[in-house]
Amino acid sequence: MASICSHLDKIEMTELPESIAGCEECLKTGGRWVHLRMCMTCGKIGCCDSSPNRHATAHFREDNHPIVRSAQPGEDWSWCYVDEVAFSLAKG
Repeated sequence: MASICSHLDKIEMTELPESIAGCEECLKTGGRWVHLRMCMTCGKIGCCDSSPNRHATAHFREDNHPIVRSAQPGEDWSWCYVDEVAFSLAKG
C-alpha cells in the first residue's frame, strides 16, 4: 500500500454532476445501492463495495480507471484502487 496516489494524472473529472439518479448499472438492472462513487477518469457513477453489486470496483477492474471519489452529499474524498490510498484534492 502506497502513502500517496501515483495516478493523479488519470484524473479528468473532479466535479460531481448536478443531478445523480443512482448507480448507472443498478438502474439498468433494478439493483440496489448503499453509497455512490464517481470514476474520476470518465465520470461513471457506480455503487460502493457495501452495495450488493459493487459496480464502482467492477468498473475499475474492467476499464482500469484507478480513482473514484465519493458521490455522497457532504463527502469530499477520493480513493485510488491501485495504490489503496484515500485522499482529498485541494480546492482552488
